[in-house]
Amino acid sequence: MTAQNGSESDLLRRLPPVRGRLTANAPIGPMTWFRVGGPAEALFRPADTEDLAAFLAALPPDIPVTVIGVGSNLLVRDGGIPGIVIRLGRGFVDIVPGRGQVETGAGALDLNVALTAAEAGIAGLEFLSGIPGTVGGGFRTNAGAYGTEFKDALISAEALDRRGQLHTVTPAEMGLSYRHSEVDPHWIFVKARFKGSAADPAEIGRRMTEIRAAREASQPIRARTGGSTFANPPGHQAWKLIDDAGCRGLTRGGAMVSEKHTNFLINTGNATAADIESLGEEVRRRVRDRFGITLEWEIRRIGLPSAGAEPVVTSEPVKAAGSG
Repeated sequence: MTAQNGSESDLLRRLPPVRGRLTANAPIGPMTWFRVGGPAEALFRPADTEDLAAFLAALPPDIPVTVIGVGSNLLVRDGGIPGIVIRLGRGFVDIVPGRGQVETGAGALDLNVALTAAEAGIAGLEFLSGIPGTVGGGFRTNAGAYGTEFKDALISAEALDRRGQLHTVTPAEMGLSYRHSEVDPHWIFVKARFKGSAADPAEIGRRMTEIRAAREASQPIRARTGGSTFANPPGHQAWKLIDDAGCRGLTRGGAMVSEKHTNFLINTGNATAADIESLGEEVRRRVRDRFGITLEWEIRRIGLPSAGAEPVVTSEPVKAAGSG
């Protein structure tokens, strides 16, 4: 075990030995695309699946566990995250193309999976180039873009439960639907297999170029944003509801509703997590008052508000930690 950031905390002393890295009071906000939020009580970067499984098997059950990826669709509250935060690193990023399929670690970037598949002449995974995140994070919301979702391309996935036991599941067993999964929220995905079909790499590359151009034209991808904020309600487009409710350019502290795409919230430079979450709740309120439709958060919000801060008024429970 490698402990960092000074002396070991009480939490670190309760944790089992590992081959990976354990860090106390680890800054998590800077790891997210919003660049806001408080620290993790402890951060664990496992060396590989075996290291993670052994850690989970020996972990005291009262210690909360939160799993994060690259923080592309994540808002960490200003008070930080109690318990242990797990982030999959180099031991989980291998991408191996085969005949009509690609096997990948859950820590691999969706874009890198798409690029590897394209180079191998495997079509059908181009949509992953339009999803800013990791493979493991995509399972929680059945991530999708440009007409394809994870469930359409997935063969199977491997995940560890809270006891460190490994499970292999199919899309049907995962209960994947639009921005939803029925998998146990405590499971941690470690590997996946995606299916595709043989095609000309040049043609696949052209499709990925089209996706990149469409994203750049319609989304504020160079801003400090968490990606798509709310899921589309049945029969509606979230961005249009938000726009028609008069929220384009709406601000709260250093947070703003994007003028380019209204389903994106932006940190203009000095926003707090409370600014961003409060702005999102104001958008939900305006859409609900105007159209009677309640927008559901697509961005994952974790952690606690800062001490003494005004609580964000929300219709959803505030959770201290979770897995996903």
